[in-house]
Amino acid sequence: MTTAHDAVVLAGGAAERLGGADKPGVRVGGRPLLDRVLSACRGADRTVVVGDPRPTTHPVRWTREDPPGGGPLAALGAGVRETGADVLLVLSADLPFLDEATVRRLLGALAEDPAAEAALLTDADGRDQPLVAAYRGAPLRRELELIAVQRGTLAGGPLRVLTGALRLTRVAAGPLASFDCDTWEDIATARARIREHGTVLDEWITAVKDELGIELDVDTGVLLDLARDAAHGVARPAAPLTTFLVGYAAASASAGGGGSEAVAEAARKAAALAQRWAAEQDEAG
Repeated sequence: MTTAHDAVVLAGGAAERLGGADKPGVRVGGRPLLDRVLSACRGADRTVVVGDPRPTTHPVRWTREDPPGGGPLAALGAGVRETGADVLLVLSADLPFLDEATVRRLLGALAEDPAAEAALLTDADGRDQPLVAAYRGAPLRRELELIAVQRGTLAGGPLRVLTGALRLTRVAAGPLASFDCDTWEDIATARARIREHGTVLDEWITAVKDELGIELDVDTGVLLDLARDAAHGVARPAAPLTTFLVGYAAASASAGGGGSEAVAEAARKAAALAQRWAAEQDEAG
């Protein structure tokens, strides 16, 4: 069970290494970077985005640091002020490969260590990532207030001032979870990676679900097997038409609360039909 939490996503900054481009709106796999991060933290009770308002696939609350462009510490302070949870997930908006599994690992690491005040992701080189982290709300608010008093402002302050004052636990990241997009070369790398054979299908399904506002988790292997059976046992055009009809049937059944089980049941029936169809053709020689 995931710990109740709010999320703060930092989506400001000048993006100087991108020539001043609107980095949160840059698309990777057809989805803005910001939307990709929002999908990863959709389990939050409240999500606050620090940046200029824009359409998003998930509902958020907007705020800005004062002054705008005051840096990540000031942005974090502005975002935290809009939250109320005891645990806060803090993320930057330029993480194309962040996923819900990594978010759960961060929240789990914090929950499992009562003495820890923050759980930070570390990258492949062992460096702390304070903007891919879960924080306990009380010590985070305490230290932000203390820094503001000592410095007179949060603007221009380095994040290490904050993390250096907190008791930390660390979560080792895979090669992708902490990958961020600071340059156009990074963007090109991310766009190429999601099209690799082992990831392109999951990326596409996730993108379609976000675009259509669907949060239903289905077994894509079942649907692919069904498409194969329909294509081989009936005719190639039967594959997309059959999966469409399965989706339609599942949606109709889901009105009664069927959910993903309705998809599985409709796919099972259609696959059995396709196999019977193929068996008749085999018998006919």
